[in-house]
Amino acid sequence: MARGPVSPPTGLRLDLTKCPARELASAPVNRPSIGIIGTGWVGSSVAISTLHLGVARELLLYDVRSDVAEGEAMDLAHGSSFYPRATVESVGLEDMRRTSVLVVAAGRGGGPTESRLDLLRDNVRLTTDLARVFEGYEGIVVMVSNPVDVLTFVFQRESGLPVERVIGTGTMLDTARLREALGRDLDLDPRSIHANVVGEHGDSEVCVWSSATVGGRHLRDWPGWSPNRENDVAREVREAAYRIIERKGATNHAIGLVTANLLDGMLRDHRRILTVSVVQTGAVGVSDVALSLPTVVSSSGAESIVEPDLDETEAAGLEESATRLRDAIASIGS
Repeated sequence: MARGPVSPPTGLRLDLTKCPARELASAPVNRPSIGIIGTGWVGSSVAISTLHLGVARELLLYDVRSDVAEGEAMDLAHGSSFYPRATVESVGLEDMRRTSVLVVAAGRGGGPTESRLDLLRDNVRLTTDLARVFEGYEGIVVMVSNPVDVLTFVFQRESGLPVERVIGTGTMLDTARLREALGRDLDLDPRSIHANVVGEHGDSEVCVWSSATVGGRHLRDWPGWSPNRENDVAREVREAAYRIIERKGATNHAIGLVTANLLDGMLRDHRRILTVSVVQTGAVGVSDVALSLPTVVSSSGAESIVEPDLDETEAAGLEESATRLRDAIASIGS
């Protein structure tokens, strides 16, 4: 279930001849700066959302289609009167070394009947190439491309970066969709609703109903809400991307806002608890797989996991999600 094309569907192999490791290693870090790799639907939405939030003073864009990246940079720069001061430019891959955060939005998108895990082969190859280029990178990597959990795992493994500095957007988008659906049902602002989706960003994701609250009150005790609605709402959230892709070919605006929000929280050290995907090392009994759990996110990355209280059904669902993702990782080999 892909968000759609974030980079060209062909020519996925990166041209690394212009950025040998010895040149990358000497590139200085200039903070605060954000780099976006891939300027398709999603990368462009991340860029404009990031500029509107005023997250960084410098936004660097890279794409294998250098003319597209240059055009996006020009277009965004022409709107500089309408967002907090920032420079925008297209650069070579080697210039991404000086960023504080690197956003990976490159890869092949999928169709309306294709699951995120169906995208494995092509996007794993691209992610492996990128990860090896960015060995020793000093900033934080944010993975947006799908299947985001598997690619987060692959990037961390192949780059050798610490697990806390390779973060996938994970179920942040699913959580936002859940809160929007509940807000619509209850006629409330979604920001007044605290409910999370954990596990895979995909078909095995788990809505954590047992601890969902509205204004500090348990959702299941909210007047007019019936637990009988839970399966329908969970299905709506799970299938949202399919429905959007059927209509417009991709999803991009919401994930752009999600990613910009994540960048904002990190670079400004808000220490927010977000459902991001990181390689797990034992929380709620899960290891050796990247998936989403509530996580304290700070300027140092994914600082700590907040183990959620899960009922028996939710715990079983999370384990099933972990198993599904481990199987996907095993299918790509070592």
